[in-house]
Amino acid sequence: MTAPVTTTPTASGPDALYVYGIAPAGVRTPRCPGVDGAPVRLLTGSGLCAAVSAAPARLRPRRRDLLAHQAVLDELAEQGPLLPMRFAVLSPAPDALLAQLRSDADHLVRQLNGVRGCVELNVKGEVLPGRFADLVRRDESLRALALRTRRRPDYEANVRLGEAIALAVRREARRAAREVLDHLTPIALRTVRGPTDDDQVLSASFLLRSADERRFRRAVTARARDCGDRLALSVTGPLPCYSFVDPRPAQAGR
Repeated sequence: MTAPVTTTPTASGPDALYVYGIAPAGVRTPRCPGVDGAPVRLLTGSGLCAAVSAAPARLRPRRRDLLAHQAVLDELAEQGPLLPMRFAVLSPAPDALLAQLRSDADHLVRQLNGVRGCVELNVKGEVLPGRFADLVRRDESLRALALRTRRRPDYEANVRLGEAIALAVRREARRAAREVLDHLTPIALRTVRGPTDDDQVLSASFLLRSADERRFRRAVTARARDCGDRLALSVTGPLPCYSFVDPRPAQAGR
């Protein structure tokens, strides 16, 4: 959604609202307490509703509030499609938020239809040390370096060998990550890649039909067996479809 929704840690006035997400009109109000223990209510307009609570005077990412935010979204997601907001999205007043629902209604409905009957699962892959002996045997340059180090051992030679092995381990892990993506992507409707680094070489979110979740998890398990000496895989979810919705209409000309 466009302004007046903001992402600021401080409420802007006595009528400010904390916004959890947007769903089709008619969903049940979440029973769990919201952020800062505030009761959650629904603002309804234009066939849509926004789950909100009173904005706290000061908003910090405390664990209990992060869990409360997620619990509200989980209750909404159990009922149908949802456009989840990230933690700490605020609106200055109910009238402003309802005006946004009216002005952005077509875009928001399209977004909701795009995730209807779907879940998001996130897969991460962490580098494993691997079987060094097997790696050295397979790699001619590593084998030669290891042989030279054994013949003339010293500190610098050991450092060079260690660095070379670490680089090879990451290279093998990245190759395994590509194999995982190649196998999982066809099962999903959409895939979004996340940031990676030298240790976490795979981070991807997958939009799946709910009916395909079991098949997807089986595929992850199979890939974990195949690359278990190079990559440790983990799955998080099902999640609200954070990675596959954009509550803000694109600006004209962009």
